[in-house]
Amino acid sequence: MSDTKPTLLIVEDDAGLQAQLKWAWPDFNVVIAGDRASALSALRAEEPPVVTLDLGLPPDPDGTSEGFAVLDEIMALKPDTKVIVASGHGARESALQAIARGAYDFYQKPVDIEALGLIVRRALQLHRIEAENRQLAARSGEDNRVLGRLITGAPEMVKVARTIERVANTNVSVMLLGASGTGKELLARGLHEASERRDGAFVAINCAAIPENLLESELFGHEKGAFTGAVKTTEGKIEQAQGGTLFLDEVGDIPLPLQVKLLRFLQERVIERVGSRKSIPVDTRIVCATHQDLEAMIAEGRFREDLFYRLAEIVVKIPSLAERPGDAALLAKAFLGRFAREMNPTVKGFAPDALAAIDAWHWPGNVRELENRVKRAVIMTEGKLVGAGDLDLAEPDEDEAQVLNLKAAREVADRKVIRHALARSEGNISSTAKLLGISRPTLYDLLKQYDLHA
Repeated sequence: MSDTKPTLLIVEDDAGLQAQLKWAWPDFNVVIAGDRASALSALRAEEPPVVTLDLGLPPDPDGTSEGFAVLDEIMALKPDTKVIVASGHGARESALQAIARGAYDFYQKPVDIEALGLIVRRALQLHRIEAENRQLAARSGEDNRVLGRLITGAPEMVKVARTIERVANTNVSVMLLGASGTGKELLARGLHEASERRDGAFVAINCAAIPENLLESELFGHEKGAFTGAVKTTEGKIEQAQGGTLFLDEVGDIPLPLQVKLLRFLQERVIERVGSRKSIPVDTRIVCATHQDLEAMIAEGRFREDLFYRLAEIVVKIPSLAERPGDAALLAKAFLGRFAREMNPTVKGFAPDALAAIDAWHWPGNVRELENRVKRAVIMTEGKLVGAGDLDLAEPDEDEAQVLNLKAAREVADRKVIRHALARSEGNISSTAKLLGISRPTLYDLLKQYDLHA
């Protein structure tokens, strides 16, 4: 038995078919099992990447109960195994049920050796790619984390994190621009924790979530008796962040009169509580965020230009999740691991169709939408693997690229696959070429041809 050959476990009780399948693939180490006990024993001993499984095993050779029991145990013991189940004529429902329970694919009986060989080799290749991705993730610095807690493998997002790390130890005001759900508060917290203010408080306030008549009191605090209901003197968010960082989310929603008071604080670093004329010096760093076009608001007279330049000493634009190739699947797996531990420990991972749907979806709600869909799927799924249906994702539009010929279609596909591979390998050319199954010179040629950057 050569150690360089991949192992293929064939679970089949028909002796004639066992012999036929055993000699069909000389490039595999073929291991044969005829029942549940021997199949699970071989799984533990050999850890095969691919298994072919006949659902009709003793003591239920004419049914599927024993075969499904084997499938369930394989998925529980080694969920990354690619299991290909045998489906007899008229057994489509059993095949689909097997896929829902974690099987990779199915083949029709009587067996077409050549067709089955294609399925087996495709499964082996996918297993290898997934294993390489896990190794890359393990090597890439705390499970693809930057800024301590931000999970990403996309060069676009790594660049954002590096920018934030560079400005963290300055006192400049930072403005984060990005759509809702892109992780602006997570980045703001990462900036705080990377700065010399990390021992101070990180205080966040969503300016859009607080009524205009209460926002001034929330930010600047108030004295006892300043207004009806002010039964005691209360510090505002700016004071609470003394020595630390104040994160103003949706800063575009601050009303104009209050913008003047915020500008004074940024210029003089003193505040006055509502109902008081006493100036209180405060050392607080401001980080703000918005999804709105502040320059358009300035032109319309709805946002002060002088305040904008005080808040936006450094502007960081955050890409949407759709602009971060590979991150959706990376984040989905992290969310699934967390939610499964908390809510449904029987869930072990994603089915292949779910990962394909996650990669294809355009994520209008960004990371927040992804997190919510995964959370709901983990709670509601009845199997060990979350499927595309559990995520409630519509089928991707096949005409999405709006291409008119095969050459253009191939370019669209090549760009997408190369960008995903670059993201998974954090821009490492050797690792990307290995993932794609091409040489480094070929990858360099493709990067130049499509004007892509590692």
